[in-house]
Amino acid sequence: MTDAPLIAILDDEPEIRRLLSAALVEAGFRTQCFARATEFEAALRRIQPEACLIDLGLPDRDGLALVHRLARESGAAIIIISGRAQVQDRVAGLELGADDYIIKPFEPAEVVARIRARLRKPARDAGAGRQLIRFAGWTVDFDRYALTSPEGEETPISHAEAEVLRLFLDNPRRLISRAQMLETLGGSAGESFDRAMDVRISRLRTKLGEDPKSPRLIKTIYGAGYIFLAEPA
Repeated sequence: MTDAPLIAILDDEPEIRRLLSAALVEAGFRTQCFARATEFEAALRRIQPEACLIDLGLPDRDGLALVHRLARESGAAIIIISGRAQVQDRVAGLELGADDYIIKPFEPAEVVARIRARLRKPARDAGAGRQLIRFAGWTVDFDRYALTSPEGEETPISHAEAEVLRLFLDNPRRLISRAQMLETLGGSAGESFDRAMDVRISRLRTKLGEDPKSPRLIKTIYGAGYIFLAEPA
């Protein structure tokens, strides 16, 4: 059990924490629960969860600000669990870096399924478990969630950005449609998913030094999807 993925749960409602923890432990995960953002942030200095379940209505911190910070600084998958059901809330959470957004009330089995989908790694080639990939002078380290430029400058990437980049690298020079992204990366079809993909790709382009009007690596095929123009080395 010590090798089981660790899931951090941040919610100020004790019953929600108990419900989520019980479902996840039964599914083979380890859990650590927190009622306040300050406790959660302090714990992140000594633990490395594979995924974080974050409630937005926290008593001591703005949940969206916390999500944004985690997306920039952590390689963990970030799943918001919130009673805020408006489309603009879901879009805001996904744009700030969350990988998924689940609305309360929820079925514990759905949360487990969403986490499994987020943690599922696309199969690699016979290089078996290769996590360091080079392309067009760049290097991405999927273990450390780091992108290194041809000049040697390292930039962190979020779990969400890493998922998109891995999908591109697994399908070089092939059209990837929104439907394929939805099937591979998971989520719910609709405006919030489309906006989240746009934001992730925009951030990747920025980190790759891309000019969207004259792309060298990520080409938009309007109305169809995207093509990644580099082959992994």
